[in-house]
Amino acid sequence: MSSFAKASDLLRLAEMAAARHLGVGLQDIEEAFDIDRRTAQRMTRALETLFPGVETRQDEARRKFWKIRGSDARLMLSQGIRDSELAAVELAIRRAERDGASNEVKALESLRDRLLACMPGTHARRAETDAEAVLEAHGFASRPGPRVRTDPRILATIAEALKAPNRLTITYAGERDNGPRDRLVEPYGLLLGIRRYLVAREQGGDARLRHFRLDRIGAARLEPQSFQRDPGFDLDTHAACAFGSFHAEAEFGEVAWRFAPSAAPVAREFVFHPLQEMTEELDGALTVRFHASGWLEMAWHLYQWGDRVEVLAPEGLRALVASYQRSDFPALP
Repeated sequence: MSSFAKASDLLRLAEMAAARHLGVGLQDIEEAFDIDRRTAQRMTRALETLFPGVETRQDEARRKFWKIRGSDARLMLSQGIRDSELAAVELAIRRAERDGASNEVKALESLRDRLLACMPGTHARRAETDAEAVLEAHGFASRPGPRVRTDPRILATIAEALKAPNRLTITYAGERDNGPRDRLVEPYGLLLGIRRYLVAREQGGDARLRHFRLDRIGAARLEPQSFQRDPGFDLDTHAACAFGSFHAEAEFGEVAWRFAPSAAPVAREFVFHPLQEMTEELDGALTVRFHASGWLEMAWHLYQWGDRVEVLAPEGLRALVASYQRSDFPALP
């Protein structure tokens, strides 16, 4: 058995010891991992080493049990649930909905929400995203609409570089380049909007984080050198500087949209920006305010609302959409 498999089994054993009210015994371990008594005993010794606070007890039959409580158990839960585990809960919800078992649907949704609530925000979002992919594979979810094609092999290489993290060589054709050229970068994350971007710092450049369009990356190679990420960087905070995935420092500022009373009920259900503020007007209209850049992507979105939205700020965006607000759209987004 590889060291990775041993570590994985030990973590699974710790989960069992934390989840079971009376703890886990040797027979439980033998059955769960399909191993003999001696191997089970070695696993319990490793458990005691890894979790010094583990408690042991014996029942009337002198059988020994191991139990993890308190901070050790909370620490394990704070690391989050696996995408496969969340997907299993989501699949159970879909099946219960399909079978008309409304009580089971409510109970399973409550379980899912409580599990996610115990996780750090970044872990929860990643688990939800991975679970959505599993649901798609099982035919319970799909992603309609146009999207830019991205080579899955390039995405897989980028994902490996982000996990390590390792430097990455990309063959990239920028707008100002005469043709594709290799760039050595330190990857920080992905922005998956209408257009998809790799957020990275280019070696030999000005040390600023830049965005590389994934559809313009012709090849990607994982380099053996690792690097130290800037501890002050937060991808969610960085992403919130834009409305979509395109960032433009010169455009950053307050954005204010006023939705007509007829459009307000629909607009109220949208999250236009993670830091948005909504104000209900006396006439039934809804005003949404946030700070971001990316006027072009804002204009693309606002077009769908026809003439039932008014841009209050910024003036540049107001001018951009002024001539393109239609009154004959039969439905709102």
